[in-house]
Amino acid sequence: MTENVVHLHKPTDPPADPATVTTLTVVPDAPPARPVPLWVRSGRAVKTAVTHERTKTTVRAVARHSLYTFNGGRIVARRTWDGRTGSRYERMIRAAEAAGNLEAAEEWEERLTRFRAARHHRRMDLLHSPVDAAKGVAVGAGMSIGVLVALGVVMALNTGQVGDVVTPLSATVDFIALLIRIVQVVWGPALTIGPFLALLALWSVGRKQHAAPQWALPANVRNGEGEPITPSIVVKALRDLGIAPLRNAIKEMGDAGASMLGPITIAGCGVEVDVTLPSGVATDEVQKRRRKLAENLTRHEHEVFITIPPAARTVRLWIADSGALDEPIGPSPLVTDETLTANYKTGKAPWGQDLRGDAALISLYQRHLLVTGLSNQGKTASLRSLALWLALDRSVQFWIADLKGIGDWAMFEGIAQVLIEGPSDDHVIQATEMVEDAVEEMNRRIEARRQEPSIVFEPLIVLVDEAQLAFMCPVVGEDKRPYGGSKATSRYFMAVRKIHNQGRAVDVLMWQGTQDPTDQNLPKLVREGAHTRASLVVGTESQAEMALGAKAVNAGAAPHLLRQGLDKGTLVVASDGIAIPAGQSSITVRTHFIDDEPAAEIAARAKALRDGVTTLRVVDKTEERDALADVAAVIGDEPRLRTNEVLKRLHTLAPETYGDQWTNDRLKSLLEEHGEEPKKSHGVMVVHRDHVLRALANRDENGSASAAE
Repeated sequence: MTENVVHLHKPTDPPADPATVTTLTVVPDAPPARPVPLWVRSGRAVKTAVTHERTKTTVRAVARHSLYTFNGGRIVARRTWDGRTGSRYERMIRAAEAAGNLEAAEEWEERLTRFRAARHHRRMDLLHSPVDAAKGVAVGAGMSIGVLVALGVVMALNTGQVGDVVTPLSATVDFIALLIRIVQVVWGPALTIGPFLALLALWSVGRKQHAAPQWALPANVRNGEGEPITPSIVVKALRDLGIAPLRNAIKEMGDAGASMLGPITIAGCGVEVDVTLPSGVATDEVQKRRRKLAENLTRHEHEVFITIPPAARTVRLWIADSGALDEPIGPSPLVTDETLTANYKTGKAPWGQDLRGDAALISLYQRHLLVTGLSNQGKTASLRSLALWLALDRSVQFWIADLKGIGDWAMFEGIAQVLIEGPSDDHVIQATEMVEDAVEEMNRRIEARRQEPSIVFEPLIVLVDEAQLAFMCPVVGEDKRPYGGSKATSRYFMAVRKIHNQGRAVDVLMWQGTQDPTDQNLPKLVREGAHTRASLVVGTESQAEMALGAKAVNAGAAPHLLRQGLDKGTLVVASDGIAIPAGQSSITVRTHFIDDEPAAEIAARAKALRDGVTTLRVVDKTEERDALADVAAVIGDEPRLRTNEVLKRLHTLAPETYGDQWTNDRLKSLLEEHGEEPKKSHGVMVVHRDHVLRALANRDENGSASAAE
């Protein structure tokens, strides 16, 4: 028999479903971190203190100023030794011999001989100088006492007191005693302060020479900001170019390479120095390392220019002051001098300044001109400044095509006989026909010259700005000849070539401005036909050769190394019309910028010199059309027609006349002019046929009445 057990208390925890029981995992506490030994913490603190930037700055400052003083003493001792001995001459002799310059070695040897002879003469004079000095002191003392006694006698005679005879002597003795007392007072402090003053003087010498290791120098000196160019800096920069023969030759020179350098002269906003390279080092090896040389001189690449002077084995370095090329030059004389005039034949245009700070003047007489560069770098401004100067010669004629068309040449209204402004294919066609007309004018002049050799023609400047649009124009004429391109069938290309070939003889000159030159937008035969070629910044060395020619680039011209956006208006010019240093094939010019308002004022002065010029702005080859009659024609028998449909039919009727410039507003103005206007029909603007016919009748009646009167 089974017995049931009855529990008398209720369980406090109800039985749980095994499926819903949550198992708790007890995570033990992490073991306590191991204590860091004291010596480890101390080491970390010391390391932090030692490597802290303030500590480094303090160590650098202490080392720098200590070494300034120490090395300043070495510099003073070296200068003193060089001044007292012939060691300087001996170093120069060894350097000249190492460079293979025997003439310079002989000259320095002769100077050493003269120095030794003068030094021997001075030493022989020292044998007699003590006796001569004693005699001089005795004679001087006697004369001084005699003068004082005579002065006392004069005073005694004046005052009647015999004692005044010795008054000047006693006053002199008292003065000498005062000086002795002053020396006694100052002598002690002077002995104490003197060494500190001497150390301060040595420190000053070392500081001026930066006589400390590179790591100890201030940040601005380490980075080259404002560091002056000295012979030692130039030689060190050449030594570190990576040219083994040059480095070895400098090491062998007793003067550490200083004999290679000519005088460092101030040249504009920088300095210039000629470097005679040792045997075995070619000039182009240095030219190819322009960037490295600039960085060795603590300059940017654009602040160092390397050219080849006439002297053999010589490179000429022009090194700008740090940041000087970022400073603007002054205004153009055309702006500041209202009395300035021009002369096409004998005058020179003030274009800007060269790197030496001298005025860059250029002759435009019988020279075709090409200015190129990247977009928005000052091409139009530099080209326009020349044209503004030449406009001050009243005999010069201008035919201008501005294929940019934003008003850069608008001030030549009333100066130029032809002024075309616009970037469309129609404007390119007009510019091409303008150049072809110039070819016909050139041929007419040539024929007249044959008939009369002494005849003189007025200069004609045919100017095309943004000429790349003309070369790239895809339009083909009715004669199947393309306007653009670089083939013999290209109308623009062939017209420019003809002017280049013969225009100079009869003063018909071609000026072109183009951007981002390539073989497609600036063909070789055209760019090589210009007598004056100038380039702003371009993208590559090959483009620099297109702009200036391979000869100029190989000789150091580097418009591709100019900085886009920062060197606006800086041109590299290759021309015989501008003064270029002997032996160079190009010159860098920072052009004057003439803004639109000053340009308009200069143009006004040019207009005042002329009798009056009617400027032909656009060659209009479209027939005259009666717009109101055309509206009636396109409506036809329709009682009314939507305005947009009227405009569409007008454009189909005469696209040359009714182009994009014809809008709803213009159509409305046409009808309102004759007393009618478009009306709305079902919310849409329409033109009523009856209204147009009534406008035609009113116009005809008004016209007849006016004729009768």
